[in-house]
Amino acid sequence: MTTAPAPARRDAETTKAAILKAARYLLARHAHADITLKAVAERAGVSPPLVLKYFGNKDALFARVMSFDTDADDLLDAPLGDLGRHMVRHVLASQRDRGADPLLRIAFAPLHGDHGDVLRANFRAQVTDRLAARLTGPDAGLRAELAVAALIGVGVMYGIARGPHLCESGPDEVADRYGPLVQAQLTP
Repeated sequence: MTTAPAPARRDAETTKAAILKAARYLLARHAHADITLKAVAERAGVSPPLVLKYFGNKDALFARVMSFDTDADDLLDAPLGDLGRHMVRHVLASQRDRGADPLLRIAFAPLHGDHGDVLRANFRAQVTDRLAARLTGPDAGLRAELAVAALIGVGVMYGIARGPHLCESGPDEVADRYGPLVQAQLTP
């Protein structure tokens, strides 16, 4: 008599990542108030109790989703002289590899009422203010916001509008062409 193999156990970190990805996906398309834990669980391919096990409740889950801290670490992980190109490549590679760019969540902040205020405050503190702190010279805050605006623009064109020429180009090619535009704000 042969026994059926035991079902594969999920890796906790992989499961948490799937839940966060599902929540980010839904947050980018629906108002916070309209998103249920059941919908997040279904999108992630897990049970609602598993979402609760890892995140406690909807507010705790979305507090993580509304943070840009970890994403900003990756976005800003390059020397200042190469940062423009790196940031463009990162935005496009995130779209290609993960199906979403975490920065683009800010574009949907108006959908989220009071939670949109949290999203905007986190974005400002964790992305633009952090970038501005790395810059030297006058108007660092304005230059950081302009650089990030350029990134969001290319991210929207690539991931939301799906510009065919942009989508057919590789992230390195686009980074080579668009990176200098971003870099001009970082190191004028």
